[in-house]
Amino acid sequence: MLVYPSGVDVSSSTLRFLAQQLRRHRRAIGSRWRRLSAGRQALLTLAHLRMGHTYAQLAAGFGIGTTTAYRYVTGAVDLLAALAPSLIEAVRTASAKAYLILDGTLLPIDRIAADRPFYSGKHKKHGMNVQILTDPFGRLLWASPALPGAVHDIRVAREHGIVDALAEADIPCRADKGYRGAGGAVRIPCRGRWETLSAGQQAVNRSHAKIRALVEKAVATLKSWRLLRKMRSSTTRITNLVQAVLALHLASSG
Repeated sequence: MLVYPSGVDVSSSTLRFLAQQLRRHRRAIGSRWRRLSAGRQALLTLAHLRMGHTYAQLAAGFGIGTTTAYRYVTGAVDLLAALAPSLIEAVRTASAKAYLILDGTLLPIDRIAADRPFYSGKHKKHGMNVQILTDPFGRLLWASPALPGAVHDIRVAREHGIVDALAEADIPCRADKGYRGAGGAVRIPCRGRWETLSAGQQAVNRSHAKIRALVEKAVATLKSWRLLRKMRSSTTRITNLVQAVLALHLASSG
């Protein structure tokens, strides 16, 4: 395999944050010599998450074995995932916000047609459903564990306890029509065809749509980590990958 110099479009502060966490972890477990330093392991992990490089590509670039690359990345991802905020922590942090925005996004995965539980009829592709909470400006606050793409947004929101958590905290939330029936603090557009709605209802829906559109900023933030644009890992690993990206994002934007 040919090797060439390349770049990773993340900040140096993000690299320092991850390297620091890895150093602390190594000291905590009494780790001795390793093939890569904490800083190099952090760079390896960021290259995987941000650029979507395979373990074979990373191994060639860093001069290590493929198994070692996998072990280093997996260890760092699990460490980061443990740092991501829980739903309760995220809602508590957002308690001072005027409202939140809730939406779901599909992370495409590499699956065959027989894997029906992962097929999203809405998106016409296989993937994993991840729910996102943002502040009124569309800044990413929280991302849920991943569930198969065939599961509808409202069901995912209920299974993760998002609706109950928002109602308990009494935080208004804007969402699309896919969350009809959520009740509580979740507000959706007025129901009905556009031509059958009154002028007031149409105005409400236009305002609602402008607010909801900001959630696309958070989706773009999440998918700027190219690994999440086409997942080829086991579906059991996707939640940890999403949580790792969330932890890195919050650490760099905090």
